[in-house]
Amino acid sequence: MPFGVTEEQFAHWGVTWGLGLFMLYMLFIIGELAYRSNAGKFGAFVLFFVLSFGMLGFIAKTIIEKMWGI
Repeated sequence: MPFGVTEEQFAHWGVTWGLGLFMLYMLFIIGELAYRSNAGKFGAFVLFFVLSFGMLGFIAKTIIEKMWGI
């Protein structure tokens, strides 16, 4: 790999930053969906809660790995 970066380091960077940016983009899409459908406050909350639940699991996995030193 160029610049002295190993494949493992590159994969770790891609998973952490790449997926993090992708999750932010998905939050933008959910917000746009709530806005265009005139969901209201409660509808927007339900959309964000339900559609973001998978992202919460990924974030929790990362935090648990850091706490346990895995």
